[in-house]
Amino acid sequence: MGTNANTQASNAHLTTPTRLTGAEIVWATLVGEGVTDVFGYPGGAILPVYDALRKFPIHHTLVRHEQGASHMADGYSRASGKVGVCIATSGPGATNLVTGIATAMLDSIPIVCITGNVSSKILGTDAFQEVDITGITLPVTKHNFLINRTEDIAPAIRYAFQIAKSARPGPVLVDITKDAQQGTAIFDFAAAKPRPVRPHPMRKIEVSGLDHAAEMIRNSKRPVILAGHGIIESGAMEQVRTLAERAQIPIALTLLGLGAVPASHPLNLGMMGMHGESWVNHAIQEADLLIACGMRFDDRVTGTTATYATKAKKIHIDVDPSEINKNIKVDQPLIGDLREVLEELLPRISGRDGVAWLKTIDTLKGASAVRDIKNLPDLGHLYAAHVIHDIWRITGGNAIVVTDVGQHQMWEAQYYHHEQPRTLITSGGLGTMGFALPAAIGAKFACPDKEVWVIVGDGGFQMTSSELSTIAQEKIKINIAIINNGYLGMVRQWQEFFYERNYESTPLVSPDFVKLADAHGIAGLTVRTRAEVESAVNQARSTPGAFLLNFMVEKEESVYPMIPVGAALHEMIRRPGNDPLLESPDDK
Repeated sequence: MGTNANTQASNAHLTTPTRLTGAEIVWATLVGEGVTDVFGYPGGAILPVYDALRKFPIHHTLVRHEQGASHMADGYSRASGKVGVCIATSGPGATNLVTGIATAMLDSIPIVCITGNVSSKILGTDAFQEVDITGITLPVTKHNFLINRTEDIAPAIRYAFQIAKSARPGPVLVDITKDAQQGTAIFDFAAAKPRPVRPHPMRKIEVSGLDHAAEMIRNSKRPVILAGHGIIESGAMEQVRTLAERAQIPIALTLLGLGAVPASHPLNLGMMGMHGESWVNHAIQEADLLIACGMRFDDRVTGTTATYATKAKKIHIDVDPSEINKNIKVDQPLIGDLREVLEELLPRISGRDGVAWLKTIDTLKGASAVRDIKNLPDLGHLYAAHVIHDIWRITGGNAIVVTDVGQHQMWEAQYYHHEQPRTLITSGGLGTMGFALPAAIGAKFACPDKEVWVIVGDGGFQMTSSELSTIAQEKIKINIAIINNGYLGMVRQWQEFFYERNYESTPLVSPDFVKLADAHGIAGLTVRTRAEVESAVNQARSTPGAFLLNFMVEKEESVYPMIPVGAALHEMIRRPGNDPLLESPDDK
């Protein structure tokens, strides 16, 4: 059956109640939810669903490991703002999804994971490839379902989509027994629509709270907006900028908040936290008011909570009531969707004079605020900062960058300046190595016309490098920059700072990544000097297919600044005075 015929048949299923198999109902429901791409790996307990796929206009990407499927669904969601979908069989297929599910859970990413399970009559017998995947994933999903009746498939999947994208987004798992897939039932897409979400009793915008928050802003002398990932999920970018501009309030961003406010905006201070800019952390510590927008006061943001912003009153705007006062006690909570809350708050905010406070922060910045080519000298060594800065400069900051986890992730946050939301895709809360390559595949399917770069360490890359075959099979254009320092870099940095340079189990022997790429039919190049970077990046960009660049960077370079665990936000380890990447005298 051709694609047009498939589309017509699927549309007919959506408008006319039809008897279908459970497997067909899975795909028909996904079509009704607007799904065009899924990422998965077949197996016995999910084979009926795969057998029915040919009848529906959905593109399936065959991954090389199920963890890659959940990361691809995650990357798809982060890049598009839609619900990502992955699919796997029972037992090990399902359990291989768990790390990706947990990654999505901690970063509030809406994905729906569909797994097959053994037939209902042998559930609980330890049958071949049987596992209690709903029990396993209970702590790392918003909700999950075990479906053993065909007629329950469509309502469960539709409800899963509603749960995944409503309020604070997150992952939902739908586990379907094999006999439910093989049975038949009347498919009625409209009748399977879930009831409207019942508003949380605490998620109500109180006028008195809005008035008090406006008064706090009006009376503040040293306010700072803390901009988190919730701004992007809520679509509140314009409202946050309006608040900042109207009241002349500087903005500090979390890692996942980067791109929510253009990097070039004059009120954007940069990233806060463990590896954030020194002046940003000092500004937070000196502030008399913090306005937290869609962020959760994570430990990587606050340092030790006992000394966090002790001079500041705090307004916390969040859709999740459980985040209020969980880590940091606040003076005025505003519980609700961030965009809706700000739309109610903004009419209460008038212009205020922020000149003196902004001048104070400029003094804190000094020359170290300028991250430009002048501050990155070529002394015969290739540094990750060189590579990432040049990728930013050559792409004009317009690419979607997907990072893995570790030193390169922090250098990307410092040296690639994001002007648009959804252009930095990275694992924040769980810190999942191996995330970047599969997540970039998902991002490319979500945004096929966008330039996509993977920035990844040599350690994390090897965890999911098998997905190079997925890239080759799908014939998609992704550029891969491996920051190869021969170590598990961030772990080595901790060993250097806190374990007397005992580099136990962190030196890393790697394959020849260019030859590995070539074995998958992907072109590549090894880069060893700064002079080679620009031409190599341009070659990668101009090559029609995927391209891998293996950057052999300085082995023992560290990320600065760094807040040790248990230290206050302002107690940062600064760049040594003899470091060739010294940014300013303030770093000594």
